[in-house]
Amino acid sequence: MSAQPHEGAASYAADDPETALKYAIQHIQGDDRVQIVEGVITQVSPSWGHEKAADKIRNQIASIVSKLGCVSGSGNLDLPGTSNWYVPDVAVVPEDLADAEALTPDQTLLIVEITSDSNGDTDRIVKRRRYAEYGAPLYLLVDRQQRACTLYAAPGNLGYTRADGPHPFGTPLALPEPFGLELDTSEF
Repeated sequence: MSAQPHEGAASYAADDPETALKYAIQHIQGDDRVQIVEGVITQVSPSWGHEKAADKIRNQIASIVSKLGCVSGSGNLDLPGTSNWYVPDVAVVPEDLADAEALTPDQTLLIVEITSDSNGDTDRIVKRRRYAEYGAPLYLLVDRQQRACTLYAAPGNLGYTRADGPHPFGTPLALPEPFGLELDTSEF
């Protein structure tokens, strides 16, 4: 039996565990989406309450996303040089990059993570640090357990240098340019 990828698929070097692992999770059969967080493979299966918050955000930013020539969704984000492969709840990316299998956090305009009971600390701590390290310009944390939102900006190797929040749900949250709008957080 061969350990080589299927014909026509992107190839990988068998001695490169990072690439092999990321290749493998992209080729899992079925509808399940998975991500890798610090080497741990986890299935992405959000609840309806989780999806409701993501939908409220997408709806509020939709017209600006369109004007910017971008798309919003939950596509794959690769963090090269690590075993991390994230599936954010919402990301805004330039439309001309949207056909890629995966993007890097610095290719986004905004990343949104919405906590669940099972992943709250991952979104609050691990992903916040990694998104900053990989240059995501804006990271919005919607913390459903704390019922608060925090917008992180100005990424650097040691983390984000600016934080706006936490603001209790119901407090309008200003998304800076290129968005330039107040996000209504009352229905998260």
